[in-house]
Amino acid sequence: MELGNAHGLVVLRDGEIDVELYGSGEDHRLGDPLGVVDFGPDTLHDVRSVTKSVVSLLYGMALAEGRVPGPAEELSRYFPESPRPGLTVGHALTMTLGLEWDESVPYTSTANSELAMEDAPDRYRYVLERPAVAEPGTVWNYSGGATALLARLVAQGVGEPLEEFARKRLFEPLGVDFAWTAAEDGIVYAAAGLRLTPRGMAAIGQLVLDGGRDLVPGAWLAESLRSHVPVDGDLGYGYQWWVSPEWVAAMGNGGQRILLVPERGLVVALTAGDYDDFTQPSAAAVLEQLLKG
Repeated sequence: MELGNAHGLVVLRDGEIDVELYGSGEDHRLGDPLGVVDFGPDTLHDVRSVTKSVVSLLYGMALAEGRVPGPAEELSRYFPESPRPGLTVGHALTMTLGLEWDESVPYTSTANSELAMEDAPDRYRYVLERPAVAEPGTVWNYSGGATALLARLVAQGVGEPLEEFARKRLFEPLGVDFAWTAAEDGIVYAAAGLRLTPRGMAAIGQLVLDGGRDLVPGAWLAESLRSHVPVDGDLGYGYQWWVSPEWVAAMGNGGQRILLVPERGLVVALTAGDYDDFTQPSAAAVLEQLLKG
């Protein structure tokens, strides 16, 4: 199989490794080049917005313990700085807050809303004070700010940093190595800061395909992995997961993927280096080869 600019690929079929390939290429850490890396089974890789889907898993775990508010609860109860009633946790989960937000420009540009959020004195206030452009719950708009709000709720609810909760409750039980890049204030980048190996990504994908086992509530996964709002054609969005009729996926800038095809018992974990290329040709080519059969 040709990897192109893909860096690592692990395919599980019915829980067993069917394909495992690695290549070389330039890795980044949230836009900062790390040079050319020879990737292998133990090499951590930026997974960018795959991080969002992991935050969704953590939210469901915390919700099962009554530590975070449910989807119907208003954000203003937990963010007093919010100037608008009517915005709910569910709107954040589905990225339908109805607030002005633009991540269509490169993540190296100050015009990118996620970058502007992280440069703001208060990232949560920055998100919640964006101008309203749509009725909440009606229009999907990709927003790392929504994920930042969810991560704040988890950290507050469980009483420890998000990455510590993730380490103890998700990554260590799965045997997954990770790193989570933090901002200058020590808060991890909830929308895009995780670094994982393809094997680790595959383990997370298999957990989800298995219904969460004893780690993530199955009812939460059922809600997370169904389409709550249309995105484009038959592609929809769940609770921080992308949903199509055939597959569900966590996706990240550059071609990072955890893709599940439930009817085929298939988990695909892919890392790649097509950063800021929104066509992500390497991921598209590899996935086409895998899924055409």
